[in-house]
Amino acid sequence: MRDSDSGQVRKRNGVAEWAEDETEELFRQYIETRDRRIRDHLVMMHQNLVRFLAGKFANRGEPLEDLVQVGVIGLINAIDRFDPSRGTKFSTYATPTIVGEIRRHFRDKAWSLKVPRRLQELNLAANKASDDLSQRLGHPPTIQEIAKDIGASEEETLEAIELGNAYDTVSLDSKLAYEGESAPLTLAEFVGDVDGSLQSIETYGDLKQAIECLEPREKAIIYYRFFRDMSQTEVAKRLNISQMHVSRLQQKAVKRLKELLST
Repeated sequence: MRDSDSGQVRKRNGVAEWAEDETEELFRQYIETRDRRIRDHLVMMHQNLVRFLAGKFANRGEPLEDLVQVGVIGLINAIDRFDPSRGTKFSTYATPTIVGEIRRHFRDKAWSLKVPRRLQELNLAANKASDDLSQRLGHPPTIQEIAKDIGASEEETLEAIELGNAYDTVSLDSKLAYEGESAPLTLAEFVGDVDGSLQSIETYGDLKQAIECLEPREKAIIYYRFFRDMSQTEVAKRLNISQMHVSRLQQKAVKRLKELLST
């Protein structure tokens, strides 16, 4: 604790707090006069509280100073509405208002893709409930537990959580660096392309019909050789015939298939 021209300051959880008696006196004066100079002084007194709360949202894609400015708006709103006669400590009263303003900023302006307002609110509520339930239950909560806590259906809750991926997007030009690689690939190089084998589905259907027209032993040889990848020796043992016989029947079957597919 130290003395200053404005009063006494102490720290709790790394946040500087002014002596309660001075804070209460300033609020009493502000309520009576609504003097903006007093309000500005109260704002300055609680800057560390705003910065502390804004720091909890760091590394989410928004500059810390921007979050502090948003938090100050919440602080001013809390100052304007605070009533010290109710016996509530101002920092306790102001914290949800400041955090709410920061969360609203993320909800309204920080999403990379357009998401319905209700799902944005559900996403924030689900994330908060997940953190709270993890502490209370001692394990990561299930979708059912989160849905019950926020008063939404399981389907809505799951959709809201999945839509959290729309909060931040990644450029296809982003480099994906892996250990030992001197020339990392970009994300675009991992994006899937049209599967060329899809174009052969119709041909495969025709081939299947053509195979059905073969003699039973020829059909078996085609199946074992080309669909099971067995050698002629293995096919010969399976059918109890010579390898030479397998070779002749295979050639005959392939020729017959070519004729059927060309018609």
